[in-house]
Amino acid sequence: MAKNITKEVLVNTIASSADISKKAAGAALEAFTDKVTQELRKGHKITLTGFGTFKVSKRKARQGRNPRTGESIKIPARKVPKFSAGKALKDAVN
Repeated sequence: MAKNITKEVLVNTIASSADISKKAAGAALEAFTDKVTQELRKGHKITLTGFGTFKVSKRKARQGRNPRTGESIKIPARKVPKFSAGKALKDAVN
């Protein structure tokens, strides 16, 4: 069964691994996620060699169906965040 890792567990792990306070680890994690969000919002790509790449992908507008009524609906075009795992991460998982 898969174990879910929460932000709190991640902060605790970073703090103990880096031998820093939980407050500093939380600030570092927050700074990382804020920067990734900012850059993706601008349409930039973030590459962490060996780990993976965060990027923005565009979805075209398309026709969908309301599952409740079966009625046809138009789904608008939008941008979505994507993550592609790097070779080292893929190798570690397999």
